[in-house]
Amino acid sequence: MSVTGAGTVGVPRSELADTLLERLTVTYASAADPERAAPMRAYMKDVAPFLGLTTPVRRALSRTVVAGTPRPDEADCTAVALRCWQLPQREYHYFAVDYLRRHVGRCSSAFLPVARHLVTTVSWWDTVDALAAHVVGGLVAADPELRLDMDAWIVDDDLWVARTALLHQLRFKDRTDTERLFAYCLRQSGHPDFFVRKAIGWCLREYAKTDPGAVRAFLARERGRFAPLAVREALKNIGA
Repeated sequence: MSVTGAGTVGVPRSELADTLLERLTVTYASAADPERAAPMRAYMKDVAPFLGLTTPVRRALSRTVVAGTPRPDEADCTAVALRCWQLPQREYHYFAVDYLRRHVGRCSSAFLPVARHLVTTVSWWDTVDALAAHVVGGLVAADPELRLDMDAWIVDDDLWVARTALLHQLRFKDRTDTERLFAYCLRQSGHPDFFVRKAIGWCLREYAKTDPGAVRAFLARERGRFAPLAVREALKNIGA
């Protein structure tokens, strides 16, 4: 069952999201550090403003935000993620990604269009990569029929959607669909963008931890089709 493009993504009603967003905005804003915020924004190429929360501080604050709240259902996850994404500061997006990583098992295949919306909105590697490996990957692992959606994503004009397709099997290890992995890498081997070329090398390097021989053999056959960056990344830990 393919779900890509299935309807418009809307924010459902969720009392849990109401509680979390109220706590979240108060807790994060009270700890904002404007002096840190400016360099953090510059480091992320001005993709979004920041509150200036370091990762350890942010995660400690997040634990207080979620303390005592019930496990979410899919509507709650959708509402939390979309409402966080409507807030400008990047730390709210990070909260949503962490929340989804923790609760992706509560979501069905119908959550994939929500994940795509997050991937394609305020897009940068800091959110896209975690969504790819932990959220989209988790959905596909739970429902292998979503591989058909990944077949569509790998040829998408949006580079972040294509990058997500490349990276969604990053944590699959011996459950990796090797044929698809290699086919996706070949499909995007000539892509001009750094982030796609880097993703090709990364997903091959990660799979090489499981089957280095397969990656070596693949690159021995197809090396000439890939940018040097992708090849270097792929062989980083296993050599030529």
